[in-house]
Order: sequence, then structure tokens, then C-alpha cells
Amino acid sequence: MKVTDISPELWDRAGKVEAGLQERFAEIDSVAQENTLRVMAAFQDQRVTEGCFAGTTGYGYDDMGREVLDKVYAQVFGSESALVRIGFVNGTHAISAALFAALRPGDTLLSVTGAPYDTMRTVIGISGNEYGSLKFYGIGYDEVDLKDGAPDYTAIVRRVKEIKPAAILIQRSRGYEERKALSIDEIGKIVKCVKETSPNTIVVVDNCYGEFTETREPTHVGADLIAGSLIKNPGGGIAPMGGYLAGRQDLIERAANRLTTPGIGGECGASLGNNRLLFQGLFLAPHTVAQALKTAVFCAALFTNLGYETYPAPMAPRDDIVQMVKLRTPENLCKFCRGIQSGSPVDSFVAPEPWQMPGYECEVIMAAGAFIQGSSIELSADGPMREPYIAYVQGGLTYESGKLGILLAASEMLDK
Repeated sequence: MKVTDISPELWDRAGKVEAGLQERFAEIDSVAQENTLRVMAAFQDQRVTEGCFAGTTGYGYDDMGREVLDKVYAQVFGSESALVRIGFVNGTHAISAALFAALRPGDTLLSVTGAPYDTMRTVIGISGNEYGSLKFYGIGYDEVDLKDGAPDYTAIVRRVKEIKPAAILIQRSRGYEERKALSIDEIGKIVKCVKETSPNTIVVVDNCYGEFTETREPTHVGADLIAGSLIKNPGGGIAPMGGYLAGRQDLIERAANRLTTPGIGGECGASLGNNRLLFQGLFLAPHTVAQALKTAVFCAALFTNLGYETYPAPMAPRDDIVQMVKLRTPENLCKFCRGIQSGSPVDSFVAPEPWQMPGYECEVIMAAGAFIQGSSIELSADGPMREPYIAYVQGGLTYESGKLGILLAASEMLDK
């Protein structure tokens, strides 16, 4: 199916749905404006110049662009320091470096948002028995479940008192769970509870999918360390690879030692001509995230109109770019993903099939025809092949193209 195959009837339905979303779209644009101001101020304050875009090779010593970009990220995220590197292969890698910066053998990590995302379970040692996991190094693990999809502050305080964890992990986004993403206010309340109970406990936040969806980040409300992927929100659809950490200077230095090696830290690492893309991606990120949020809102509204359960609801507040659509059957989930794939600018002719991806507990189907392989800020959809067969939709470099992808997903569902 191609974009030219969308029926007039579906276009008409989409127009009526869209007409009711203008107030919500205006709210999203307002957030993007405030975030753009913060990013622009950081660019100006840190004196970004053409020389920052020059690439380095080999050891990458004295890479001015790399060093200035760290300072820009630190200012944008309201933190003492930052580490932005193309050497992080994905968000899981960046979060892993954050955890190893916060923990040492004999310590305990406490997840306060229930079980973490599938790939992090291998890093921690909850599943599998991988060489180099936290468990491998003698680091213990415990977790506090969410209560009705929200943080259980009473249980968090109780468990922190009992085990005095060296670090806690907060997962901002929903992962493959049927729960809401955490707001910055909720994250701030967790930080306050933990620090009042155990001041030395380090708060680490998996910030993936959440950047620039609000006007503050977890580091603005007391998180010690946050981490995420550059091929998600903060890369703006331009960054070709990499990840970032922002937070306390001592923790950033430890994470740099984990990424490279002790004694080298963040002083090495050639940028290979990518600095311009990393700067430009961050500059575009607030606007690009707004496009993805509008796409998610339209998806929720259209599929609610078609009789499917969606979460968040169209007019609900959003703290990440992920939209859930409960499709009820494996056939529907596959059709939905095929529709999203057919609405992609790259590999639109490919039909996604479920497969057993590394790090996941069951087969997963993924639709992602992206300019950057695996980029989640570009329109994509994925979901585990298990009940209730939920599609997790995220991204959209432009609202106009994102809407086309959603309409093609609907077309697949309506095609008898």
C-alpha cells in the first residue's frame, strides 16, 4: 500500500479528527518554543562556532567541538557536566555506563519503577547470565513495583530505608509496559523521597523518549545522572549515532572511564566529522519532538475514533513520545506495523515480520523505514507478540509525514 492509496473516506475522517486537536497542538508548540529558547541560549552562551564542526581522527585529542558540545548539553539539561559521544552504540549502552558510574561491587541497585526495559534486564543480570553484567560484578538488585501505574512513594521510602541502595533507577518512559510515562513532577517527588531517606543514594534516570516533551528534564529536579540515545529525541533526527549522559561531574567522569578506560576517560574519542550533525540535531530536537508528539496525538485520536483503546488519550498530558494502541490480535498488530512501514520514506516496500531480537524475552515485530537505522525519533512502531498485542508508536520527523504513516496503518486495519 502507498500513500496515494489512502481512501477519500479515511481522509475525510482524519480531517474531522484533526479539527478537534488544534488546542492540543498549540500546547505542544508552546513547549517546543520554550525548549528552543533554552537550547538557543546554550548555543550562544557556550559560543558555538564554525570551528566546532571540524572532525578529528585517531585519538581525537583537543576536539573542540566535542568539548563544547558537552558544555552545551550540560547547560541545556541543567547539570554540572555532560558526556556526548558517538561511541555509545545505543541508549542501553549509555544507561549501562551510568549505572556502572553509580555502583561498585557489593552495592545494591533499586529500580523504583518496576522491572526495567527488556534490554536493561540483561545489563543488570535479572535475565540471562551475561559476562560483565552488574550481577557478574557482585552488584545486587531489587525493585519496587508501580502502584496503579504510578510511583508508590510509600513503598519506595520503606524499601530505601530497609536496604540503603547505593543507587536507584527511574525509567521515565513506559517501555513495553501498560503504564504512563513519568512526569518531571513525579520524578522530582521520587528524588525528594529518596534523598530525604538516604541522602547518599545516587538517582539515575533512563531518560529515553522523554527529552523535550516537557520544559524541564530530570536533572532540573535533582536527578544525579541521566542518560539517553542520540537517535531518539535529542538527536533531532539528524545525529547518526551515539548517546549522552548529563549530571554530576564526578559521575560523568566515572562514566567516561567506563566508556573508554581509566586514565583516558573523556579525553579521547575522535568525532570523525560528526560534530556538525550532533550540534544541528540538538538544535532541531525541540521542534522535531513536537512533530513526533503531534503525530502521537493524531494516532491516538484516529484510532480511538476507529474503536481501539489508546493510551495516552488524545488530549492527555504527554511525558514521552510513545503512543500505545491496543490491537487485541496478532494479526492486527502485524497489519498495523505493515501500514507504518508502508508510510516510511525508506524501505516502504518491506513487510515486517515478528522475530526473536537479542535482549528481548519474546518475539517482537518492528516497523522502521528510517534514514538512520533504528532511529526512534523517526516514525516507527513495534510491539511484543503477546497479549494484548499493543503497538508502541513513536516518532515522526514532520507531522505531515507522520500523519501519512498513521493513515496507512489505519488503511491496513480497514482493508478487508
